[in-house]
Amino acid sequence: MVEKRVLMVIAPQNFRDEEFEEPKRILQEAGANVVVASSKATARGMFGTTVRPDLTLDKIRVDDYDAIIFVGGSGASAYFEDERALSIAKDAVKKGKKVGAICIAPVILANAGVLEGKRATVWNGDFIRMLKEKGAKYTGKQVEVDGNIITANGPAAAKEFGRAIARELGLGR
Repeated sequence: MVEKRVLMVIAPQNFRDEEFEEPKRILQEAGANVVVASSKATARGMFGTTVRPDLTLDKIRVDDYDAIIFVGGSGASAYFEDERALSIAKDAVKKGKKVGAICIAPVILANAGVLEGKRATVWNGDFIRMLKEKGAKYTGKQVEVDGNIITANGPAAAKEFGRAIARELGLGR
């Protein structure tokens, strides 16, 4: 079996710890090679997890991965208008990669224009409006899969999100 490579993109500050740790653990246990990227050399979660990313956003080559996952947490808003992050999302979808986003990170996908006409979920409040304004069909589910796009609505969905990505990649469990 060919090893699946998954890229997890985290914010440099205030990514949501469990939305990173749970899917990462689940994917690694299922046999995926998980690589972490951020816009800075050290990233810090909302609850103190410190991560040294494997690479920065400007070094990402979408072709190197089977899936690209944007992790949530309040810091994910740093990527809402980030041209590099939006370009990565667009490129990944165009190339038929699995693309995931949890918590507020689905707004990154919406702003990249890849959720138009797609079923998706997101954390509550204004973020729902942001998705709908970009043409997404908001479902309110904890985890939503529409084609190659997997979205989840927050920390409580982190495990289910990880399992959904593993399933979509055809990994065990």
